[in-house]
Amino acid sequence: MSPLLGAIRADTGLSVATAGLLTTLPVLCFGVLAPLAPRLGRRLGMEPTLLLTMVLITAGAAIRLLQPLAAILAGTVLIGAGIAVANVLLPGVIKRDFERRVGLMAGLYTMTMFASPAIAAGLSVPLERATGLDWRCVLALWGVPAVAAIIVWLPQTRRHTRVSAADTQAAAHPVRGLWRNPLAWAVTCFMGLQAMTFYMVVAWLPTLLSDAGMSDVTAGVMLSLSSVVGIVGAFLAPLLAGGAARTAAIVVAGSVLYVIALGGLMVAPIAGAYLWMSLLGLGQGAATSLALLCIMRRAPDIRHAAQLSSMSQCFGYVLAALGPLALGVVHQAAGGWTIPLLLVITVLVPQTLAGVLAARDRHVSGYPDEPPVRAELLPFPNSRRRLGTGPG
Repeated sequence: MSPLLGAIRADTGLSVATAGLLTTLPVLCFGVLAPLAPRLGRRLGMEPTLLLTMVLITAGAAIRLLQPLAAILAGTVLIGAGIAVANVLLPGVIKRDFERRVGLMAGLYTMTMFASPAIAAGLSVPLERATGLDWRCVLALWGVPAVAAIIVWLPQTRRHTRVSAADTQAAAHPVRGLWRNPLAWAVTCFMGLQAMTFYMVVAWLPTLLSDAGMSDVTAGVMLSLSSVVGIVGAFLAPLLAGGAARTAAIVVAGSVLYVIALGGLMVAPIAGAYLWMSLLGLGQGAATSLALLCIMRRAPDIRHAAQLSSMSQCFGYVLAALGPLALGVVHQAAGGWTIPLLLVITVLVPQTLAGVLAARDRHVSGYPDEPPVRAELLPFPNSRRRLGTGPG
């Protein structure tokens, strides 16, 4: 929606605050609705729940075709809700179905998370101009990939088999003690802080470059460049992350690239823009993919993966929604960009420490007060064949 905000405001008379709300609503949904995802997954099953998320996204895109402002807000909330639940459950899919190739699949998954928004942001305005459609129709067109995903995913729902009432009741118990586990909090803080720094930089980078004298068009290209390079970082980092020591080293290396890029933006924002954007993209991509990789590797089974993903993304996206606001306030008070960039660098310190702690080769498990649950039913059917576990 961001590239079309100008047209939306001109057509509807939206205030700056309401326009900002439209772009913030999905991120808030990611955080607020994340705790509901494991419950839905346990109640409906993994595959049907993921199908439901794509139906919500399609419905939200269609609703935004309607004229009232309330329809735009409602459609945006539905899209945010669908993405929020899918964000939490998809790491569980990778944990269950690709346990021996978690690094590769985590890299591919994170790569799509960087590439898809970049494609949508880059094509929305050209689509509007090439087709002559208004902004409502252009936004609705982005529901078409969700329809395609429904068609592709529909056969997967056949894997959802019936289980006994006793097994269903046992598997419905949430993981206990997760919010008191230090390793779970390390993963959560790493996920939260990297999301916060990511959105802080992405939200204000074009403005920073424009204030330095760069044209608005070129500033947008620079943001796209960082996203494109981020695809490379997102793909390579999980592949290179072997054991705990190597993963921790890549966490630190990614933060160092981040710091160099932010430092470069302070001293030579235009002269070295291409270099800074490349380093920034590599650092952001590595941090995002490693945060998701830690969720998968620190969870002993799919049940823990779903709830650890919920915990970390709830905390992470709430921070992500507040980060750009805080940076904007600091920028307004400071009257420049040096102090705000130093603030981002400061946040990178605990982010790196949390990433190193989250890289430890341990599992967030071992809670003695949990009820006995058969491993192949945690938390969804059809896990036994994938995990290679037996009853007991």
